[in-house]
Amino acid sequence: MDNVGCSKGGRPLFQGIQCTLHSGRWLHVAGANGIGKTSLLRMLCGLAPIESGDILWNGQPIRTQRTAFQQDLCYLGHLNCLQESMTVLENLAFATALRGHAADPAQMSDTLARFGVAGRGQQLVRHLSQGQKRRVALSKLALAPAKLWVLDEPFVAMDDAGIHMLAELITEHLDHGGLAVLTSHQPVNIGTTPAQTLELRA
Repeated sequence: MDNVGCSKGGRPLFQGIQCTLHSGRWLHVAGANGIGKTSLLRMLCGLAPIESGDILWNGQPIRTQRTAFQQDLCYLGHLNCLQESMTVLENLAFATALRGHAADPAQMSDTLARFGVAGRGQQLVRHLSQGQKRRVALSKLALAPAKLWVLDEPFVAMDDAGIHMLAELITEHLDHGGLAVLTSHQPVNIGTTPAQTLELRA
């Protein structure tokens, strides 16, 4: 991120953000409620216009390489982005197809087991609890590999076991040279890799 700024309703949220993240590292975006953490993550993913400055990927602005950047990106926001009228497996197959990957039934079953929702594959998403929906949404991270994970409050609606499981998954991602950017209102321990912290201030 190079001198990135954002405002809302004419009011500056943050200005002059400078940050570089290398392979195997993760960034914790922190700051008070309403300071613009979600806005920054959406800008980082190309989902919101960059008001000032530039966001770079492999040294080039993301606006000049949107297709290639999107292939390297996996974003999980506050919403789980699951179709309530579809089964869990149908949702996972659809998500992997959108990223250009063929669904592997065995891999999907193994991933659901790892995320603590084994046996839920044929269940309609609308019949799951909020915690189970979050686990299904997070399982998409393991099924559609991407270099950069951008996660907005990924530990919300997760119990201690789920938090530990997700932290392990992010650790594995970093160990394989991946990058992660996330927000969290709670302390996060991710392997032995120290976080880079970006504290947003108006």
